[in-house]
Parts: sequence; structure tokens; C-alpha cells
Amino acid sequence: MTSAITATGLRKTYGTQTVLDGIDLDVPAGTVFALLGPNGAGKTTAVHILSTLVRPDAGSATVAGFDLVRDPDGVRSAIGLTGQFAAVDSLLTGEENLRLMADLRHLGSKAGSRRVAELLDQFELTESARKPLSTYSGGMKRRLDLAMTLIGTPRVIFLDEPTTGLDPRSRQTMWQIVRELVSDGVTILLTTQYLEEADQLADRVAVLDSGRIVGEGAPAELKAQVGSEVLVVRDDSGSTVREIPTDGTAAGLRRALAEVGDGASVDLRTPSLDDVFFSLTGTRKD
Repeated sequence: MTSAITATGLRKTYGTQTVLDGIDLDVPAGTVFALLGPNGAGKTTAVHILSTLVRPDAGSATVAGFDLVRDPDGVRSAIGLTGQFAAVDSLLTGEENLRLMADLRHLGSKAGSRRVAELLDQFELTESARKPLSTYSGGMKRRLDLAMTLIGTPRVIFLDEPTTGLDPRSRQTMWQIVRELVSDGVTILLTTQYLEEADQLADRVAVLDSGRIVGEGAPAELKAQVGSEVLVVRDDSGSTVREIPTDGTAAGLRRALAEVGDGASVDLRTPSLDDVFFSLTGTRKD
């Protein structure tokens, strides 16, 4: 599979603080790659480097086939970036924000108008297109922000904590938009503070800690590294009596159930990305 993003030995320091300590990445085209890590782990710095906002101190990278250092304009022509906070102009309407971005992308009047109409429809903003942003909810502003990122039909999109502060319904809407983008062949590099988000969306996950990648793989692979399924046995009061490891097979589950006495209730607990996060970084993500 063709790589949309590659990075080798990316390093960045600020004064005496090493923010990225030689990270390597390989993101296949048409996939979602998630960067997880505690606050200060280097996630946003990695996104800023790969989107040409910050120059690395060492290492090399390509994005959409363009060399990060030798051809930053090529990188910029192929990417879109949505940061942690919606970069919209609150003095304009939703449609005016999109038209401004279309003009900045030099789409021309007809092509720009057509693209704006397409995005308003895709992001379910047509009815609110000519309303001031003061009337928009947080979820609507985030959808508009992503729509503005898509004006130039980028092949690679960086989403830096795109659902921070959104309610569960708005978060689900954003997840569906991401899935649709990937089904159209777009590559997405995602940073998130929501482990469920990475579990739901990512084909592969890299865990950053103190500027280094301490774990990488598909979500299921990472979970398998920290343990197997466990049968949790509870008494009549609901208190946990014991935990019986299983091997994840039907036969293993039957053997575990055979050890459970009459009257007890059972739950099957599988490792989560929360367990992975804690195991690799020593930090419990609540």
C-alpha cells in the first residue's frame, strides 16, 4: 500500500526541552492513523512539523509524496489542517467563511461557488449557511471548520483533537464524516484525547510518551499486548469475587464458565486502549 506520510528520525527541541526525540512514522494512503499520548507528549508538535508550520531540527519526512523540507509548498498544496479550536471568523456567516477560503485557494468564482454549495450540503449546514456564527453550536462550528479544510480537496488531512469540547452526538457526527472521507481515499492523521475515538476510527495507533513512540499497531494488536479477556465473577451483591483469564476462544470461555458457581453473575472484560495507554505511559486516561 502506498504511504501518504513517512517520517524518519523527526526531532524537535525548544531550549533544553526535547519535544520529539527521533520519531518514525509510516501512514498508508486512505487510512486513519491516530497519535495518542499524555499532555506534552509531542502530538501537536508532530502535526505542526508534518503540516509545515514548524521546521524539524533533524530527520526527514514526506507528505503526499512531497519532501517536507525541500518542497513545503508541495506539501501545503496537498494537505488540510484542522486544529484544536475552530478557526472560523465569527463576524461572517458560514457561507462567507467558506467563500473566503475558496478565494484564498484561488478556485475562481464558478468553481468556488460550486464547491461551497457541495460542502454546505455535505456537512448539513445549508439551512444555516447565511446565519451569523453567533447562532452556531459548537458542533456546527467544528463541522464548518472541517468543511473549510476540505475546500481544496486535500489528499491528506491532519486533525488535531477535532472533537475536543463536543457533546457525544456532535462527536458521533464528526466520526461519521471522518469515515466518509476515508472511504473516498483521503488519509487522516488524528490526534485525540479520547481513547474511544482512536478505537472507533483508527486503522493504526502510535502512542507517544516524552517525545518517543512507545507502542504502535492496530488497536486490536495493542490491546492483545497488554492482556487477554477476563471473566469477571460477581456475587449477589455485585461485588467482584474473582477474575478468570480466558484465551479469547469459545473453548476457553466454556472452561472459565465451568469454574463459576451457581448464583454468581459474570461479565466478560476485554483489554481497552485505556489499558494500553496506562501500560505504555504509566498514565491513566480518564
